[in-house]
Amino acid sequence: MAIGPTPKPGIMAIRPYQGGAAVISGQSQPTKLSSNENPRGSGEKAVAAFRAASASLHRYPTSHMPLRNAIAKTHGLDVDKIICGAGSDEVITFLCQAYAGPGDEVIHTEHGFLMYRISCLAAGAMPVEVPEHKRVVDVEAILAACTDHTRLIFVANPANPTGTMISDADVEKLAKGKPHQTILVLDGAYAEYVDGFDGGVRAVQAFENVVMTRTFSKIYGLGGLRIGWGYGPKEIIDVLDRVRGPFNLSQCQLDTAQAAVFDQGYVDQCRVENARLRDWLRKELAGLGVPSDQSFANFVLPRFANQTEAEACDVHLQKQGLIVRRVNGYKLPNCLRITVGDEQSCRRVIDAIASFKETTR
Repeated sequence: MAIGPTPKPGIMAIRPYQGGAAVISGQSQPTKLSSNENPRGSGEKAVAAFRAASASLHRYPTSHMPLRNAIAKTHGLDVDKIICGAGSDEVITFLCQAYAGPGDEVIHTEHGFLMYRISCLAAGAMPVEVPEHKRVVDVEAILAACTDHTRLIFVANPANPTGTMISDADVEKLAKGKPHQTILVLDGAYAEYVDGFDGGVRAVQAFENVVMTRTFSKIYGLGGLRIGWGYGPKEIIDVLDRVRGPFNLSQCQLDTAQAAVFDQGYVDQCRVENARLRDWLRKELAGLGVPSDQSFANFVLPRFANQTEAEACDVHLQKQGLIVRRVNGYKLPNCLRITVGDEQSCRRVIDAIASFKETTR
């Protein structure tokens, strides 16, 4: 019997990524709190730009330069060190595609974003999982895991799904201590939720072989358009541009993201409101006997007594029309990740968990 085509090593070891659920059987309009989306939606200026761009759907997209210039101006960056992708996921894929392959190792942490492992395996490299310390990235453990074969280190800061952060001092220790041939990738998907945080800009500028990634999916409310970007040494960005498709972003994406990045007033409003409700959620959860770490993102990660209780609470929330995220795949089976929604949604979550706790006493 003839043997058919076989995929590259590593491909079949990938467990396809599954996004947060969006439907509940039997419920027509559930409240989705499973994907860390902005409950306020997109800013008015971004929506207007998207509508205007729809008039030219028959045209191929033009240069990324206007969006790159907008990002550079807003964040005080060198435009020649910026690359744009279909979400920061695509920039992560570029990095693995360009710098990792058979015989190479890619480090990610115990509860790290699942796309790090997926992109590593797709490139044919070997993922190396490093333990965290109480759901916080452990820099010493990462450095101890580095070898001559380490090509990439992925660290989300703030992290998903834990919401925790490491300090600038820890980032510096990691950037200085990693092997010379290794690229440190600082995933800043949730950076805008931390007031005054640069997401890794200073590390990129101060140390060798450090790259930062960012996204428009979270605080900008553009998850449905898939737009992200990266910032790093010009030599690395030049390499990534060589594997990037010439039309990886549509004109609608480019124009909408450009309008969004210039609308920092909207970003500030979203940050303030998210912090208020996030802190309220944590306080109320603690009062119900459900602790959570301090979160620096737009979600909280309450910890239940065990997996059974967490899953029972999830079922109870679904009956109330609330969709949250189980995080068993992140090795946190006793936790549920809950997006910070609008005030009504947050109050519904607390009421539902309170009633769940009452029924289990």
